[in-house]
Amino acid sequence: MIGHTLLHYQILEQIGQGGMGVVYKARDLHLDRFVAIKILPQEKVSDPERRHRFIIEAKAASALNHPGIVVIHDIDESHGVHFIAMEYIAGQTLQNIMRDRRLPLAQSLEYAIQIADAISMAHSAGVVHRDLKPSNVMITEKDLVKVWRRR
Repeated sequence: MIGHTLLHYQILEQIGQGGMGVVYKARDLHLDRFVAIKILPQEKVSDPERRHRFIIEAKAASALNHPGIVVIHDIDESHGVHFIAMEYIAGQTLQNIMRDRRLPLAQSLEYAIQIADAISMAHSAGVVHRDLKPSNVMITEKDLVKVWRRR
């Protein structure tokens, strides 16, 4: 996918991979900004019921407005490739941070408070994450938490 364009998103590099697809850093050519593009596996979207459920979840998540939750910009399809365009986060996953070093208690508590605040807001809006784990929590270059969904 690197070097290809999906609608107005130019794929630049792969930045992640999980059970629900591959994530790429891309440039939004309309708004001249970086975004993250998650390409959904064909087997996950070929079933109409799964695709419908996925769209419902994306709509619910996109309605959330909180500094600790990754923003979903778009969900679309181009030439049979289904994808989600979302906020690009410069940083790394909490999982990678914890693998590299032991976190001091104060920093662990600060991350936990930020995560709890984001999840509490989502729950109050009727959205349940269902897959909260360190690999689904990004830590920005400014040391702020961003919770995102892999689904």
